Amino acid sequence: MAFKTLLSIVSLLAAFQGATAALTRRVACPDGVNTATNAACCQLFAVRDDLQENLFHGGLCTAEAHESLRLTFHDAIAISPALEQQGIFGGGGADGSIAIFSDIETAFHPNIGLDEIVELQKPFIARHNLSVADFIQFAGAIGASNCAGAPQLAAFVGRVDATQPAPDGLVPEPFHTPDQIFARLADASQGEFDEILTVWLLVAHTVAAANDVDPTVPGSPFDSTPEVWDTQFFVEVLLNGTTFPGTGDNQGEVASPIAGEFRLQSDFAIARDSRSACEWQSFVDNQPKAQAMFQFVFHDLSIFGQDINSLVDCTEVVPIPAPLQGVTHFPAGLTVNDIDQPCVETPFPTLPTDPGPATSVAPVPLP
Repeated sequence: MAFKTLLSIVSLLAAFQGATAALTRRVACPDGVNTATNAACCQLFAVRDDLQENLFHGGLCTAEAHESLRLTFHDAIAISPALEQQGIFGGGGADGSIAIFSDIETAFHPNIGLDEIVELQKPFIARHNLSVADFIQFAGAIGASNCAGAPQLAAFVGRVDATQPAPDGLVPEPFHTPDQIFARLADASQGEFDEILTVWLLVAHTVAAANDVDPTVPGSPFDSTPEVWDTQFFVEVLLNGTTFPGTGDNQGEVASPIAGEFRLQSDFAIARDSRSACEWQSFVDNQPKAQAMFQFVFHDLSIFGQDINSLVDCTEVVPIPAPLQGVTHFPAGLTVNDIDQPCVETPFPTLPTDPGPATSVAPVPLP
């Protein structure tokens, strides 16, 4: 689907939803404070407030927020219609299996390190009357809302929890090739997620960090601004690599351009693949697109394996993130001459260079 057409659809849908909400009669929630368009959403206000106060440190874009967002993907992507066609259980998608069967699934190689956020979330799940599947996706949406510049992500209730663990091998690895990653996402989404939408999904790496690819430097961020939802990630992955934050030459890692920054091999390769390179570059200095496109793919990812007609949309409970401050730029000491530009169809955007000594970044403190 063409980008402009999709944006028009997204804009029309948002306008329709806004008009509908204005005409919908709101119900008073049992807490005596909040109202909602559907009574099923009332329970989420207490979950939201608990998360913000007791997991996200008062509503900050912390490692706990980053890892909660990461968990939404690792739970939802574990579904394979291709396996089901072979008579093999292919996982249930966004069904909470990664937490329900955490002793099994967090031991899968691509899920290593997620046991920490799963264990941190379990007490919240225990004290709220919410399915595990709903909780994981809701916590990810709330965590992302704490990052300035992020979109307001979708929240639904009514998902059916898993009754068995997902099979291993369904979560992409950083050392996988673009062909492998594109094929995996296409399978999980029944053909919806192509090379272009895969790039949209990777917008989440703007607030991400690596914990276990190189365990000597846990929390190494993927760009120089991991606390905000901006497009620096798309600039910095295209810069020529010169250094490693830790031991270097680990499986799934390639050299990065900034001291302390971590670059995944998969991000590097997709940014330079002929099928996705120009889409990648299109996000540089395009904040509205970085918001709208991830909002679109998260909506669909968050309901993989679920019946949308059985779910209640409670997105109104998710806070609207603060606006982004600052502009997209080249890190100090670097210019457009340091860009490896595989997209030859359009010129690289003109960006300022940050003043001062060469940029470096520190690890994001772990949960």
